[in-house]
Amino acid sequence: MKHMKIEVFIPREDTKNLMQKINDAGFLKEENYDYCYAETEVLGHFRPIEGANPYIGSLGKVEEVLESKLEFRIKEEDLEDLISTIKSNHPYEVPVINIIELKDI
Repeated sequence: MKHMKIEVFIPREDTKNLMQKINDAGFLKEENYDYCYAETEVLGHFRPIEGANPYIGSLGKVEEVLESKLEFRIKEEDLEDLISTIKSNHPYEVPVINIIELKDI
């Protein structure tokens, strides 16, 4: 079975809600455990430009936001459904979702 590592960046205050939705959808289960993920505190930077509808910040101003970097693995077959779950529960207009192919051993 092929797995993918997922990294998602999200404002700290929105972390628990997103991870509950992802877990409730069954994506964070590893054998007899669920809620299997790691969280690292990071300082995110971005500047909304014309056409943006920012959740945080204002047009033309560089923002620094205390974010969580969330990391977990999923089955490759679940990727499309997971991305849909993230996008429908993430506050950012354009969430950062990194997808890394894993070698299963």
